[in-house]
Amino acid sequence: GKVPASSILASAPSDKNLDAWRESGCRTTHCNLEVLQESTLVFLATKPHVLPGVLQEIRPAVGPHHVVISLAAGVTLQTLQRLLPAGTKVLRLMPNLPCVVQAGAMVFARGSGAGDEEAALLKSLLSSCGLCEEVPESYIDIHTGVSGSGVAYVYLFAEALAEGAVKMGMPGGLASRIAAQTLLGAAKMMLETGEHPAKLRGDVCTPGGTTIHALHQLEKGALRATVMNAVEAATNRARDMAED
Repeated sequence: GKVPASSILASAPSDKNLDAWRESGCRTTHCNLEVLQESTLVFLATKPHVLPGVLQEIRPAVGPHHVVISLAAGVTLQTLQRLLPAGTKVLRLMPNLPCVVQAGAMVFARGSGAGDEEAALLKSLLSSCGLCEEVPESYIDIHTGVSGSGVAYVYLFAEALAEGAVKMGMPGGLASRIAAQTLLGAAKMMLETGEHPAKLRGDVCTPGGTTIHALHQLEKGALRATVMNAVEAATNRARDMAED
């Protein structure tokens, strides 16, 4: 709600990719250069292998008044700055899927031409989509491993929670809703209290109670080490993609 839909111009090769923008009241075009002519803030949301061609196409139209924000995975600020005119205000943004329900986790890094004003503008605009933090560029691949891909880890855990409840006799639909609300509530407590998750976990445990017995099983299954390994594997894959 921070920008009127009529002020947004979306460009894509096919009408299929533009339907959702039109339904939201945005203007659309098939001409990338038209976006540069009519906009100062330009988001590049392409597949990584497509981006160099798009940058080559728009380069002649990029001026000092433009702010260019790339969402392409694995394309570094160094590459973006090399393919755009010298001094272009470039930022690199990495969102995650829950942005579509205004509960995303996003990080961004700025190039050498972007200053505090551009960083503040981007952070302000994206605050309506969830948590948005400025970080060193080296953290972006880690963010991919912990949050971009991490959404899938959480879905897997939610599925396992629900299936455990089904095994014990609860209907599947109810089990899924309760598992989802449990994850939502736990995450909200972490954000709102600022407490370390280990402290919050300890608060749930009572001597000889249900939780500590369950946690013992999770420890025997090496849950923590497995999740840490997953984050490491996804981060390393993101770094490999940047080098491809």
